[in-house]
Amino acid sequence: MDPDPFAAVLERAIDLEAVGFSGVLRATRADEVLHESCHGAANRADRIPIRPSTRFATASLSKAFTAVGILEAAARGEVGLHDAVVDVLPPDLRPSSLRDDVTVHHLLTHTSGIADYFEEDETLPGHIEDMAEIWQTLPNYTVRDYVALLPLFADLPPNFPPGEYHYNNAGYVLLGIMLAEVSGMPFADAITTRVFEPAGMTASGYPAFDEVYPDIATGYLPPLAPGMPWRTNIYSVHPVGGGDGGAVVSAPDVTRFLRAVGRGGVWPGVTPADLLTPRAPSGDGWAVTYGANLRQDGVLSRGGGDPGVAALARLRASDDTTMVFLANIGWDDVEGLDGLLEAFDEAVFGA
Repeated sequence: MDPDPFAAVLERAIDLEAVGFSGVLRATRADEVLHESCHGAANRADRIPIRPSTRFATASLSKAFTAVGILEAAARGEVGLHDAVVDVLPPDLRPSSLRDDVTVHHLLTHTSGIADYFEEDETLPGHIEDMAEIWQTLPNYTVRDYVALLPLFADLPPNFPPGEYHYNNAGYVLLGIMLAEVSGMPFADAITTRVFEPAGMTASGYPAFDEVYPDIATGYLPPLAPGMPWRTNIYSVHPVGGGDGGAVVSAPDVTRFLRAVGRGGVWPGVTPADLLTPRAPSGDGWAVTYGANLRQDGVLSRGGGDPGVAALARLRASDDTTMVFLANIGWDDVEGLDGLLEAFDEAVFGA
């Protein structure tokens, strides 16, 4: 057995720093930190390095937090997982085209069939190649509440009848609006008090881009041409997170969340089975769960990507093993990033 399975991972990460990689890799088993390394700068202009405590935007990794928030609300009796969405959300907070048979469960598992505001499937109507296209018609700085996204998909007809898996951001927009509605508090407050705080995630939250807080990495886009500077992503993504993404977290906090999922007993009424049970096949041997995906080997996975954001979190609950990768660049911005993640996954979960 390799005495240090992470040596090659560290070497790859250091090599990628030279061509623009910046981020953190962290792996644990039970209370032992197997690997933790920080690379590149949280702020490139001032050369502030990334540290273990650095907080990153997480894009769709945050869907896992939203799912726990809904499951916790269901345990409180505020909403039922098989309630029809039209019975939970009033007409002004839901798509006009929403079918009566779409349930909360369908939204959680990406099986609602509703149209998306950011359709990533190029074979479907409304496909958008780059999120920046959205902000041509809806200035991103106006999206302080995800209700503002409703006009982008509220009148579009469904893509499918409920029951068929198709990855869908808009469904989690609705879940975020739903959590605010049934809890009686703003979405960010509900997630902070009901999900983050019980799990000990004291560094996590939903700060806006124009709010000044410490230890938050700036998201970066690559130079437009050789010799030009890297650019921030301030005009490319939502300025505040919501139901379908955008929480700001540290790598240790993601570890805490994953361990809470695996061991249970953290969120009243929410069990490991709620989050680790496959709900529908999602392709290539994977299954969708509430808020995440399950690999054939039993590893739970939730990733995310936005302009200037790359995030991945994985859990093997059977032996309390976690893997966290957070970066303040996009997935396609540095060649070799996929190879780094494959090597990291093999070092953490390999035989």
